[in-house]
Amino acid sequence: MGIRIACQRIKVRWQMAFSIAILITAFGSLVHKNFSLHNRVIELQDQISNLNIRLQACNLLDSVDTNTMLQESDHLSSKGLKILALIVSLALLSIPIFIFKYIDHVSKLRSSENSSEKVSLNKQLEYRVDVFLSVHPYAKPLALLVATLMLICLGGLALFGVTDDSLADCLWLSWTFVADSGNHANSEGIGPRLASVSISFGGMLIFAMMLGLVSDAISEKFDSLRKGRSEVVEQNHTLILGWSDKLGSLLNQLAIANESLGGGIVVVMAERDKEEMELDIAKMEFDFRGTSVICRSGSPLILADLKKVSVSKARSIIVLAEDGNADQSDARALRTVLSLTGVKEGLRGHIVVELSDLDNEVLVKLVGGELVETVVAHDVIGRLMIQCARQPGLAQIWEDILGFENCEFYIKRWPQLDGMQFEDVLISFPDAIPCGVKVASHGGKIILNPDDSYVLQEGDEVLVIAEDDDTYAPATLPMVWRGNLPRDFIVPKSTEKILLCGWRRDIEDMIMVLDAFLAPGSELWMFNEVLENEREKKLIDGGLDLTRLVNITLVNREGNAVIRRNLESLPLESFDSILILADESVEDSAIQADSRSLATLLLIRDIQAKRLPFREAMVTRSHRGSFSQGSWIGEMQQASDRSVIISEILDPRTKNLLSMSKISDYVLSNELVSMALAMVAEDRQINDVLEELFAEEGNELHIRYADLYLHEGEELSFYEIILRARQRREIVIGYRLARAERAVINPPAKSERRRWSVKDVFVVITEKE
Repeated sequence: MGIRIACQRIKVRWQMAFSIAILITAFGSLVHKNFSLHNRVIELQDQISNLNIRLQACNLLDSVDTNTMLQESDHLSSKGLKILALIVSLALLSIPIFIFKYIDHVSKLRSSENSSEKVSLNKQLEYRVDVFLSVHPYAKPLALLVATLMLICLGGLALFGVTDDSLADCLWLSWTFVADSGNHANSEGIGPRLASVSISFGGMLIFAMMLGLVSDAISEKFDSLRKGRSEVVEQNHTLILGWSDKLGSLLNQLAIANESLGGGIVVVMAERDKEEMELDIAKMEFDFRGTSVICRSGSPLILADLKKVSVSKARSIIVLAEDGNADQSDARALRTVLSLTGVKEGLRGHIVVELSDLDNEVLVKLVGGELVETVVAHDVIGRLMIQCARQPGLAQIWEDILGFENCEFYIKRWPQLDGMQFEDVLISFPDAIPCGVKVASHGGKIILNPDDSYVLQEGDEVLVIAEDDDTYAPATLPMVWRGNLPRDFIVPKSTEKILLCGWRRDIEDMIMVLDAFLAPGSELWMFNEVLENEREKKLIDGGLDLTRLVNITLVNREGNAVIRRNLESLPLESFDSILILADESVEDSAIQADSRSLATLLLIRDIQAKRLPFREAMVTRSHRGSFSQGSWIGEMQQASDRSVIISEILDPRTKNLLSMSKISDYVLSNELVSMALAMVAEDRQINDVLEELFAEEGNELHIRYADLYLHEGEELSFYEIILRARQRREIVIGYRLARAERAVINPPAKSERRRWSVKDVFVVITEKE
């Protein structure tokens, strides 16, 4: 078998050699004949020259005959060159054919000799060409240019061989055939027509490939623009990295903040399709107020993608937490901060990072340094829920202060106030309420609620609550009567009984905050599906030291908060406050978590209403005009007067259900966190203010009854109330009238007197009790 294969291989090689020899012999004979003719022409020219000299000497030859002979000799010479040009063009055209045939033949021989070889020679050649075209971006147009030039040259040589035109004219004629295939219609003769048709056919192929390249380039560019791969050429823009349910509220707050500037630029980069992001943003039901939102697809972990959104020129960068596991979300936020700190051009703005777990805050600040401001979403919401549970109505006040729609915090320097005491500064702004001072001598530290005797120094800035940063300014100091408090006493703390429904991953932090706020002897009931014998271990693993709880006693109950018989086992009518938490088992889905919270709320209110004395229920119901006396919402509304229920809401759409029924004071988690992120993004100094207001120590927002500051029916201006509150070391920032549903923060006309009722309440900033 091997001898047979070897014989076949030798036979094929002899056939190839014989064919090549014939071609070489034929080509050599033609070349030899051409050169022989050329030499013969040269000899004839020499003889003619000699004869011409002799005849001219004898005056027997006329010069006209000599020119005729020279033309004949030139014609013979040019005819030889044309034949040579035609042969060369045909040989060059046949060379690629022989090369491909040879490669194919060698590939077949190799495959027959070595069956284990998987890659043939022609496949290797295809691979090399593919790599070349992939590595070099301009390889395709360059190859097309070379092919065009070769076609023009070969076509020119072929035309030169079959026509009487010069070589330059033939090259130009070849280009016209390549550029316009219809130009060959005027060709006459078999040779010129064959050459012109061949050139025109090659020209059509060339231009088809050129159109394909141009079409691909245009499509690729439009595809790049459509998918958000182009670079953002902006500066002083707000950059948002990531995508979550909070994005809609965040964009709304940024749009409101930029309205006074005529709008701004917000760039959103996430690992999503650009068209999908734009479609989701277009569905958001709010006015962008002149703000433009630009979407780009990319990863914040890739420096090239960060450069694409001009990260070094952004005035603030917001890193959103991912929906899902808290540890994975915070780990990704940490890697994002590492990528941002690795930008070679440096960052112009600061980084606002949303975290899910308080324990990861230290690590992120360690990596980001002074560039980073953190907002721990779960911690903020947990503390707000506790504050709002102890003081009904505080949720609405926090929404007004954190959002840009009403009044918010601003810090600005006013040189004309230097040397003035803080007590006088309080009544110097008709359209704002001073809350603190940024002390230059203490390294820019912000002091909330300072002493009245503090004197503003050069470089100090004033922290105020105002509608916008350009809507307030100090005015002439008014004459305000201070007066005295109706009674001077400290509101004593009373023991409370609080119920926590559900289990959060940071529930141990909430327990420690409650222990700091509540009076000694208070009870904290915990009702959830975690087994009672496992709770203590989970709390200890979370960092809670049960022996350090001095003010509260933990009472554990096991059960499902959406099952009525489990809830009926609790003394629901005896609790002062009930906190319905978004359980960690369903917190990844906002709709599912809200559905569970809403079901728990309705069950608790219904059970409370059934347990109230009938006569008390009838008396309370008679004062309700919103719903019929026999309606279930009416019964639950009068039950809400007996205890406060705070529901942790993740989806803004659930807010409308609770606000309409008025059976619960709500906390809108995602919206409040978005407000805090937007406020810190606009001014990073505000983060220090928010951290103190949320912390266990320092100052906090509080709701006080009016009888602490005035008598029933007393007429006072808001400035006078501010100065009276200073006797209790408090700053009054707003009020809510007895029959009003919403509080008024930073009220206008502060110098005008009005009649107050002891049932009115005031919103104050005061030291934590």
